[in-house]
Amino acid sequence: MIEAYGRRTARHTSGPRDADDELLVALYREHADALLRFVARLTGGDRQRAEDIVQETLLRAWRNADRFDHSAVGSLRPWLFTVARRIAIDEHRSASARAGETFGQDLDELWLADLAQSDETERVLANMVVMDALRSLSRAHREILVETYLRDRTVNEVAELLGLPLGTAKSRVYYALRSLRAALDARKGGTERGAR
Repeated sequence: MIEAYGRRTARHTSGPRDADDELLVALYREHADALLRFVARLTGGDRQRAEDIVQETLLRAWRNADRFDHSAVGSLRPWLFTVARRIAIDEHRSASARAGETFGQDLDELWLADLAQSDETERVLANMVVMDALRSLSRAHREILVETYLRDRTVNEVAELLGLPLGTAKSRVYYALRSLRAALDARKGGTERGAR
């Protein structure tokens, strides 16, 4: 339909540039509203972003008009929706990858904000402390905590797996957690004393 419209307008215009312009107008007339509704949902209702994405999508269709199979009815709109969705995803990813804007903030404020943010090092250190505390537990306590918390099994499953009565497994979890808490407290107290 668009190709036919483009050919029809090309006969009545002064040259190929006008035919290209008419093709773009035809693309816009036929598909812009449907694309805008679709992209508005993708952008969470951000109309400005949605309009930019629709414009880029129609521009890509116009640039690639010679590649379409115009004999297949309805083959263009699914392609347009796919292109629009990909543009929206790419924009979202690039926005997520960029650092936040920092206009009007003092460099000292930025440095302090970066310092205040939790980084991967703290998580790794916390994991190391917990693993060290786990190693200090008895084999039975360590085993029950690993099965219930790290391997995400229920107490019933662990009791069956270890061949324990259910009551024994429950009390072992309770006492293992108390022992782990005491081991972590001892490590915390040691690091606080070492920091003084």
